[in-house]
Amino acid sequence: MSRTTPPRPLDVEALFPELKAHRGTTTRLHPRQGRPDVTESSVGGPLLWPADEPWPVCTEPHRHASGWRPADIHRRRHLLAAAWSREPNPGPTDEERPLLAELGRRHRVEKDAEAGPLPLIALAQLYRRDVPDLPAWPDDSDLLQVFWCPFDTHGPTGSGMLLDLRRRRSWEVTDVLTAPPRPQVVGHDGYVPEPCVLHPEQVATYQYIGLLPEGLSDRIDAWEEAREDEAQESADEDAAAPVGYQYDLSIPPGWRVGGFASWHATDPYPMDCPTCATPMRLLLTVDSTEWDGGSGSWRPLEEEGLPPHPFALPTEVTVGRTGELNVFACPADPDHPHRWGIQ
Repeated sequence: MSRTTPPRPLDVEALFPELKAHRGTTTRLHPRQGRPDVTESSVGGPLLWPADEPWPVCTEPHRHASGWRPADIHRRRHLLAAAWSREPNPGPTDEERPLLAELGRRHRVEKDAEAGPLPLIALAQLYRRDVPDLPAWPDDSDLLQVFWCPFDTHGPTGSGMLLDLRRRRSWEVTDVLTAPPRPQVVGHDGYVPEPCVLHPEQVATYQYIGLLPEGLSDRIDAWEEAREDEAQESADEDAAAPVGYQYDLSIPPGWRVGGFASWHATDPYPMDCPTCATPMRLLLTVDSTEWDGGSGSWRPLEEEGLPPHPFALPTEVTVGRTGELNVFACPADPDHPHRWGIQ
């Protein structure tokens, strides 16, 4: 079933015609739990990976001797989902609680795995035929595959994440790896995605307010403040929150490709290519939620009235403290290193 973004609550270009020059498109991926195969775009699904090509591993040495087993994480999630959907008495039973506690226990890895390379987790793969805003690369590659390390132990702070992005020509893969290596344990369950099929939808988007021309952003701020004042003066306590530029009119939440990055957690900062200094463009956003109370107007029409879990949390991926990961690419040369930031 497709997913359809509702029309925006207001025509923002009618209010601020200058925004036309700051309009773009983004492809909402709409991941939902399912059973994807290697020929499909997916989150957490099997990859079209050549059998004769080494699987990506973490390139930075760090401890990975203990953590949570991915199989236990999946099973615990499924048990909890079934328990809370049970009627008429939702919640885990007395018989299920010991099993849930056992599935939530940390484990140590085997000695050879502790000293050996750490396989990365396959986060997503995206075919260009499915995702309109995926770049057309000069080498004709049509598939983007995204990996990450399941431990926050990288970079100069020793607490950052590690990503690995690969491009390939899908038609060149004839013998597919059927049993890729997996990490025995992970440092956080939010690094383990549930298999999801995608329902890509291209929608309009507008630049983050802090990167608009100063005069235009000031006018939008004044408009929002006036609407908030009107709402506070209203006697209707059940009235919906006023429509705002950031959460309702500009940048959609959820997993998406292309468009503009949101800088709601930090002030915008330059995201230039580390190799050639070209301003980079947003390639992919990995979000902890698909929609929530602050951006409920983006909830697909097909899911109106459905509970936030599991529909707003289909991938079970958590970025930071339920934030979003923005991955940027160099438009001058896709082989230049990517950069990313968390909001």
